[in-house]
Amino acid sequence: MSDSKVKALRLARAWSQEQLAEMAALSVRTVQRIENGDQPSLETLSALAAVFGVSVTELSAQSEAGEEALDKRITAAREQLDAESGFWRMLITAVIVCVLLFFLNRSTAPDSDWSLWVAAIWGGLVAVKGLRIFVFANLISQWHKQRLQRLLRK
Repeated sequence: MSDSKVKALRLARAWSQEQLAEMAALSVRTVQRIENGDQPSLETLSALAAVFGVSVTELSAQSEAGEEALDKRITAAREQLDAESGFWRMLITAVIVCVLLFFLNRSTAPDSDWSLWVAAIWGGLVAVKGLRIFVFANLISQWHKQRLQRLLRK
């Protein structure tokens, strides 16, 4: 990490270390350490890059191959986080709707169990999505890469 990069970007915007720390949700001491040459974590680099409106690789002092790998790791991590967040939103929505439907079912047609069918189907869909995100994500990613390589060879 080049200490002059963060400091130069900060000074070019006429920001104090305190302002940068606040915008990046970091402590002032963390900003000071980075400007003094300490190696920041990937999360810290990502926060600083977002504040400055630059890529993480522009802030890091790694080789070009390392920069590409770092950007790919960050992109993959963000995609995984988005997928996991979507799963949890779907699960919470399913639970709330199924509970409401269950009470509606019991109050309007107590002899029928149609809400259980809805819950079973929706539960199956949530389970499949969960397996895809948490269990088979790497396998699916590898298959996509291999398939893309095969298609590009044709």
